[in-house]
Amino acid sequence: MQKKYPLAVLAAVIPLVGGCAKKAPPAQAEIEKQFEQMMSGVTLTGHSTRLNRDGIAPGEEKYVIEKVSKLSGETWLLHARIQYGSHNVPVPVPVTIKWAGDTPVITLTDLAIPGFGSYTARVLLYRDQYAGTWSGQKGGGQLFGKIVRNR
Repeated sequence: MQKKYPLAVLAAVIPLVGGCAKKAPPAQAEIEKQFEQMMSGVTLTGHSTRLNRDGIAPGEEKYVIEKVSKLSGETWLLHARIQYGSHNVPVPVPVTIKWAGDTPVITLTDLAIPGFGSYTARVLLYRDQYAGTWSGQKGGGQLFGKIVRNR
């Protein structure tokens, strides 16, 4: 014999089930605004590996991002300061941002950076972390670290 549920129970359960529905993803403009805020006034602090060497490269690498601005379409400009060894050079870096849902992925392919060489990279940014791959004329590997807000 099947039990009959009172309408009051159904009336209480239906709003709860409806509240479990997946939220609509934010609009692209909102995602891009969040990216701009996340990547302005920060330092990417981390390490990289080399495919032709075991382990992590000695020392910490820092990439200061003063601000990021959208140029057009998928092209963005990272106003960066590249710091390694005795170098601390301001470098505007045009990159393509691809989106994996709400997650930005920095892409550059054979980009010539004056004084540094040509590089290819794919770097995923999520919350306060980054991870990716890189290659240049002298090798390649992985990179990873934290996104730290500058004070």
